[in-house]
Amino acid sequence: MAEIPTRTTYTVDSLLAVTVQVFNARGYDGTSMEDLSRAAGISKSSIYHHVRGKEELLRLAVGRALDGLFGILEEPEASSGRPVDRLEHVVRRTAEVLLAELPYVTLLLRVRGNTGTEQWALERRRDFDHRVAELLREAVAAGELRADVEPRLATRLLFGMINSIVEWYRPDHGQTDEIPDAVVRLAFDGLRAV
Repeated sequence: MAEIPTRTTYTVDSLLAVTVQVFNARGYDGTSMEDLSRAAGISKSSIYHHVRGKEELLRLAVGRALDGLFGILEEPEASSGRPVDRLEHVVRRTAEVLLAELPYVTLLLRVRGNTGTEQWALERRRDFDHRVAELLREAVAAGELRADVEPRLATRLLFGMINSIVEWYRPDHGQTDEIPDAVVRLAFDGLRAV
């Protein structure tokens, strides 16, 4: 784990940045408040000044990732126009949000449902997937995408490709601008109706 510089004052956002690093390195279940205190260079009571505990930190972190994803669905390009164009926008922007919020999305993808917060996060992820699957169904019904791939399966495969980015992408290697376009090209060249 990278050395985290100590600070004398923390905000919820700066504490959250440290927390996400520790959760991603040690796992949520394997992280104690003592671990967070040490990583942040502040006392546990200072952490409790900002939040009620570890689960609230988890909810704030995965909430940030989920808010980014659901925000995409509210963008004009995702809500009007041809279904295939809307779907392409959602796929591109999902890759962009993943890259912009990499530690937060990484944490979101690692929750397993062991706590109330994790169950909430999984339910919201399922809701996002359902909404994208519905958009894919609309594109198939409009004759814009292939009808021989079941929409839920296509949605899982699309997000499997996008979500795998958290496993191999390293921000210090560049390519940030290329990745969303590459995802769209790879996905839609295979999905478009001929």
